[in-house]
Amino acid sequence: MITGRTALRVGQRLLGLVVVFLGVTFVIYLMVFSLPGDPIRALGGDRPLTETVIANLRAEYHLDEPVGEQYLRFLGGLLHGDLGTSFTGRSVTEQLRERWPVTIVLALTAWVFEIVLGVGLGILAALRRGTVIDKGVLAATIVLSAIPVFVLGSVAQLVFGVRLGWFPVAGSREGWPISFILPGLVIAVFGLASVSRLTRGSMLEGLGADYVRTARSLGVPPRRVVGVHVLRNSLIPTVTYLGTDLGYLLGGTVIVEGIFNLPGVGNLLVTSIRAHEGPTVVGISTALIVIFLLTSLLVDLAHGLLDPRIRRG
Repeated sequence: MITGRTALRVGQRLLGLVVVFLGVTFVIYLMVFSLPGDPIRALGGDRPLTETVIANLRAEYHLDEPVGEQYLRFLGGLLHGDLGTSFTGRSVTEQLRERWPVTIVLALTAWVFEIVLGVGLGILAALRRGTVIDKGVLAATIVLSAIPVFVLGSVAQLVFGVRLGWFPVAGSREGWPISFILPGLVIAVFGLASVSRLTRGSMLEGLGADYVRTARSLGVPPRRVVGVHVLRNSLIPTVTYLGTDLGYLLGGTVIVEGIFNLPGVGNLLVTSIRAHEGPTVVGISTALIVIFLLTSLLVDLAHGLLDPRIRRG
């Protein structure tokens, strides 16, 4: 049941997200369209365009207007679901529609690895505190999170793709899960380290709480103590991280998509930046910002489901 306090809280969060969205998208728009160079002249390649054609193209894409007016026009298009049109005449929305499936599958694959392996290792380390298992998990997560993603991706590609032949070296031709397991694991390693440490710390704090000692003194089975009383409260910081990290995963696959030659949104973003395709860069960035803000809102609402004290706060 949604109370008035909850509705007010959701409304405040939505208002804050709108303000953040407008601020971030305006900064991105200003940065992209204020960069040096002329993307219209670059369209001609080795054969320069005439001044008349350049002027017509500038007028068609409203590049002859102040940046503020261009941004307002862009917002007007967003209200109708239009993310703009590239300088080559292709709809940004259509390009995203073609690329989203690959990025979404890759991000969700990495996310599942983070949840299963991260939470599992965190629980195991907490229950085996001070043992070789606990120290091994902590050491492994610290070492792996310190390796740059392009190094880890290249090594994984060489070892498991080239030498062992367990997974495809590049591309998505094999489909899911074969083509996505290795790049998904590479992306998940960095989030997995944070998830395992967060889960371990929260579990240790919960295991030492008064209500846990009370439950044990009343004869509650250890599995129920850990699974119901400890784990539920311990998952709150983990869920926060996982929720926001999903937004990062959807926009943070750029390097890995490049290493494994996956035709996703991240790959399209890099290609568009190199080609000075301002409308495409802004459109992709806007879509990723919306996803990140929505996941943040859902995480905030999920807190109330995990901890009733937050709903009453």
